[in-house]
Amino acid sequence: MVRALGKLGEDLNRARRRRNFTQQEVAKRIGASLNTVKRLENGDLKVPLHFLARMLFLFGELDRLVTLLDSGQDEIGLTLMDDRLPKRVRHSKKRENAF
Repeated sequence: MVRALGKLGEDLNRARRRRNFTQQEVAKRIGASLNTVKRLENGDLKVPLHFLARMLFLFGELDRLVTLLDSGQDEIGLTLMDDRLPKRVRHSKKRENAF
């Protein structure tokens, strides 16, 4: 987890620099302190998620957060659900007569 957040911080830093923003400019635009932006770029676990969302929005990348764990693409979750499917479906006589 620490490695993944470290990479995310590096990516945020790179995205900011590519857009020619200073850390202070980003802080002002997302309503955060300069220290918060520095912590985000360092992969700090304790930075509130809404600052990450605001930064992604500023960079035009908010859609990546929206699709981060898309349930339709969750291969592990779908496999677990499929493993729990019944081998066959049976209906009671009452239900069969209802149709």
